Amino acid sequence: MKLWKIHTTIRYIIHGILVLLHRRRFGRHGVHFHFDPYGNYTYSTIYCGDHVSLGMRPWLVATRSKIIIGNHVVFGPEVMIQAGNHRMDLVGRYMDTIQAHEKRPEDDRDVVIEDDVWVGARALILNGVTIHRGAVVAAGAVVTRDVPPYAIVGGVPAQVIRYRFDAETILKHEAMLSGDSSSKPS
Repeated sequence: MKLWKIHTTIRYIIHGILVLLHRRRFGRHGVHFHFDPYGNYTYSTIYCGDHVSLGMRPWLVATRSKIIIGNHVVFGPEVMIQAGNHRMDLVGRYMDTIQAHEKRPEDDRDVVIEDDVWVGARALILNGVTIHRGAVVAAGAVVTRDVPPYAIVGGVPAQVIRYRFDAETILKHEAMLSGDSSSKPS
């Protein structure tokens, strides 16, 4: 057997073992849940639905809040979610001396990613953001505020570029996803 084939097989086995060991550490995950065991996670504060792929080498951190990810969500490589912030308003204190128990509720707010969302490579999603159903976040975007349903956002800070569908098509799309037989094509 060639050396590269042995090396690849060993890497594949190690990857599988790491996935099995770390999968149960997440707060919750549904079926068809895929994650890179080499990513950086605060595991117990991350809740994922069904059919979720967190991409390669993501950074999902929420120490005093939660990251809630819906169903049918796909991340590109190296997506970063930072569901927390440093307190920087205390006069006469260095920021690195402020302890976790001194944080206020508004310093660490949940990040919510609803169903049917695609987050592009190296996007950054910050504290307190909700990315609504059907939205797309472009690669490299910095999301600092909520993303409307079915919006495509990009840039720094992320702005709405356009919408995936018009209102009539969104209604048809939603009906088809819900299994309404009257919306299926003839």
